Amino acid sequence: MTEPVLRIDGLKIAAKTTTILEDISLQVQRGEIFGIIGESGAGKSTLAMAVVGLLRSGCQRKAGSVTLAGNDLFALPQPELERVRRRKVSYVAQSAAAAFNPFYRLSDQITELAALELGTPKAERHRMAAKLFAELQLPDPENFGKRYPHQVSGGQLQRAMIAMALINEPDLIIFDEPTTALDVTTQLEVIRLIRKIVSDRNCGAIYISHDLAVVSQLADRVMVLRHGKIVETGETRALIENPQEAYTRDLVANKTTTSAAQVAGEAQATVTVQGLAAGYSGVSTISGISLDLAAGKITALVGESGSGKTTLARTIAGLVDLHAGQMLLKGKALPGRIEDRSPEARRRLQYIHQLPDLALNPRQTVRDIVGRPLTKFGGLRGAALEAALQQLMRDVELPESFLDRVPGSLSGGQKQRICIARALAAEPDVLICDEVTSALDPLVEESIIQLLLRLMGQRPLSILFITHNLLLTQRFAHEVVVMKEGRIVEARPAADLFAAPQEDYTQRLLAATPLMERGWLEARLHANEATN
Repeated sequence: MTEPVLRIDGLKIAAKTTTILEDISLQVQRGEIFGIIGESGAGKSTLAMAVVGLLRSGCQRKAGSVTLAGNDLFALPQPELERVRRRKVSYVAQSAAAAFNPFYRLSDQITELAALELGTPKAERHRMAAKLFAELQLPDPENFGKRYPHQVSGGQLQRAMIAMALINEPDLIIFDEPTTALDVTTQLEVIRLIRKIVSDRNCGAIYISHDLAVVSQLADRVMVLRHGKIVETGETRALIENPQEAYTRDLVANKTTTSAAQVAGEAQATVTVQGLAAGYSGVSTISGISLDLAAGKITALVGESGSGKTTLARTIAGLVDLHAGQMLLKGKALPGRIEDRSPEARRRLQYIHQLPDLALNPRQTVRDIVGRPLTKFGGLRGAALEAALQQLMRDVELPESFLDRVPGSLSGGQKQRICIARALAAEPDVLICDEVTSALDPLVEESIIQLLLRLMGQRPLSILFITHNLLLTQRFAHEVVVMKEGRIVEARPAADLFAAPQEDYTQRLLAATPLMERGWLEARLHANEATN
């Protein structure tokens, strides 16, 4: 076997008295995709940063080494380390939107390294970018780079970020959750491109994810990471089909076991939407929308990126301009603008966002965050407020001691539970959950779903659950609404829809949902080629 492009030996990283990574060793060969999976707080991001010779503030390398393309990163002087970073490794982040500067055109950002490091003339940089755009199957390659980040779709922006990672012809590419925020059809295309890139360029790749189904179709070998330690490492198919450790078996079982949701009986509609059209700056991006959200039922809203899922949810929440139609809350007219809604109407509709890091004030304690709606809507103070706070912590299965913590000291799943607690503090009738599990690992995702189901058993809630994960939807939703290009194309009870989807679009979404079955990706790509 040739010298690996990346070798990590006995790496230990700690922050004060806390060990973040313990005795991590791995190798990545050229032409190989090495998958790393693990729950929030497992140390995946810390390991990814160590691969480029970076440590977070307060962290120290206590032992071990990282060798990239023959360079011992932690032994290099700073100027040489920076040169290796620019020439030998690239990093593809989870959020493409956050990776690009909105004030500059895509081509200028993608070719910036070629300009600064190699002194490549502008005309040549344009040709380099156009060639990469064509390779990544982006539309109008010659002119695509003239656009600004907000002028392209999420899937196109993710591919543009891959183009930026390829501009320096790296020996190693780190893909850090690059498909988490993508719908299943776009995700399938990005997975295909990643495999092709690594094969064609004979570089190495690390693919970090919490989605075991995606990793199972992409990676040659997989490492399972938990609490900063290696749980299990092995060839992908062997690890999926015959996991040796209990934690790995739990991950595999969670992604392969499905259970039909219990169908609730007939219930009165909490929210009714009739002939709704809404959008931005006077332009309707969704139209002709009619649906009911019933008490005691979970309605899943699914569709590709740009289909209008979040726009519909934000319209119901009063955050997007209503252009036509009407909304009713328990039979009474619900004004389109949140400013025009009564405090009681605002209390009854609560919105839980996709990213708790952006939804929680990092400078406030959990006590302040969850306590505000208790005081605002319930008028609670003093001992009554404290008792309600402690009960909410029990409701979301978190220790009462967390009330004095700030969000930065919590894991992703814990922060999402705090967002749920804050929403429940208002004692709502409707919860709008916007991709609340998309950034969570399978076991934490499962715990959040079980929490929502338990809460529904205690309260007559209506839940609108927005997701692009159809397998997740199959396991717990009562109703499924499928959106495409701003309209509803299919809306049926979940059991009926998954048993026999009627619309071609729904069938395509189901077919593109990754499975851990051997050869699934090849079969899916072959089917797509035959269709096209």
